Amino acid sequence: MLLCYDGDMTLLDGKKLAQKIITDIKEEVAGMNKHLRLAVVVVGNDPVVQKFIAQKRKIAEQIGVDFKIYPFEETVSARDLRARVAEIVHEKKNTGVIIQLPLPSHIGKQHMLNAIVPDKDVDVLSSRAIGNVVVGKSPVISPVAGAVKALFDEYGIQCAGKRIVIMGNGALVGKPVALWLLSERVGFSIIDEGTPDVSALIGDADIIISGIGKSGFITGAMIKEGVIIIDAGTSEQNGKFAGDVDFESASKKASFITPVPGGVGPVTVAMLFKNLVELAKQ
Repeated sequence: MLLCYDGDMTLLDGKKLAQKIITDIKEEVAGMNKHLRLAVVVVGNDPVVQKFIAQKRKIAEQIGVDFKIYPFEETVSARDLRARVAEIVHEKKNTGVIIQLPLPSHIGKQHMLNAIVPDKDVDVLSSRAIGNVVVGKSPVISPVAGAVKALFDEYGIQCAGKRIVIMGNGALVGKPVALWLLSERVGFSIIDEGTPDVSALIGDADIIISGIGKSGFITGAMIKEGVIIIDAGTSEQNGKFAGDVDFESASKKASFITPVPGGVGPVTVAMLFKNLVELAKQ
C-alpha cells in the first residue's frame, strides 16, 4: 500500500535497487548454458554518450556478460550504417543489440532502430518490438518503464486511483512509460509542448514521471504536498548529470522522490540486462 504523506520524504534509492537486481541477474546468468553478449553500436565520440556506455560495460563485467562496442565515425552514411547494423544483429554471438542514442541528424533514428529484430532488441525501441508490447506479446518492456515499475514495486507505490502526469512523450521515457501504464489499465495525462494549462496539471498530480531533459524545470512551487516524483530526465549542467526536477525545493514537498544521479538511471541499466537475459531465454 502507498503510505499516506506525513511530511516525511522518502528517497527512492536507485543504486541500492539496481544492485539487488544485478545480483539476481548474475546468479541467473551463471546458471545458463548459453553465453551472452551485448553489442553496442556507437556513432561518434560524444563524452556524455561515453559515460552511459561505461556504465553498461561495468554492469556487464559484474554479471559475466560479454560487452562488444561497434564504433562508427559520425560521418558514416545512413545506408552504410544500416547495412552494418543488419550484419551485427545477425551475428550469432550477439544475443542483444542496442544502438546508443542520440544519432547524428543525417541518420533517421527509427529507420535505424528497426534494423534490430525483436528477439535481440533489449531497448525495445524497434517498431516491431513496440508493437509486440502494445498487443501484449512481448516478454520484456522498455528498460525505463521497467525501472519505474521496479521502483514502485520496491517501495510499495501503487498507481491505481492516482492522478498521474507524464512529462514529455519521447521515445525513451514518455512513450514507453505510457505503454506500460496502459497495460496496467491506469489512467494518465501526457504533457508536451502543445499541452494547455501545464501548471494546473502538474499542480494537481499525485505522481509525476518526467523525461523532458530540461534541467530543474519542475520546482517545489509547482507541485503539491505529498506528490511522488520520478525524475527520468537526463541533461548535463556544468559537466554533471542533471534531472528535470529542482531537487532541493521539490524534495521539501514530495513524499517520494528519485535523485539524479542515483535514481532511475542505475535501475534502467539493470533492467536492460534483465531484458537481455529474458530474451536469451525465449
